[in-house]
Amino acid sequence: MNVGKVIGTVVASRKDPKLEGLKLLLVQSTDLSGQAKGSQVVAVDAVGAGIGEIVLYCAGSSARQTDITQNRPVDHVIMAIVDEIESGGKTTFRK
Repeated sequence: MNVGKVIGTVVASRKDPKLEGLKLLLVQSTDLSGQAKGSQVVAVDAVGAGIGEIVLYCAGSSARQTDITQNRPVDHVIMAIVDEIESGGKTTFRK
């Protein structure tokens, strides 16, 4: 699993039929405090995340194990909205 921040939406009017009805979001990889690092990915939203939220997302075959992504051509999925992150006894992020 990876931590990221939802920074935008992706709209595709023409796509594989298996992607119909899926909400696509742009996710920026972050560190544990929510600061941007690394790359951005397009992810299917399985939990109703919104722009600005810190989320957990996964990639590869793990991304195809949620109810809405099973057997679909998906490489990244958002599967949780983060409320709080604690690391080393310190809260590094709180919603």
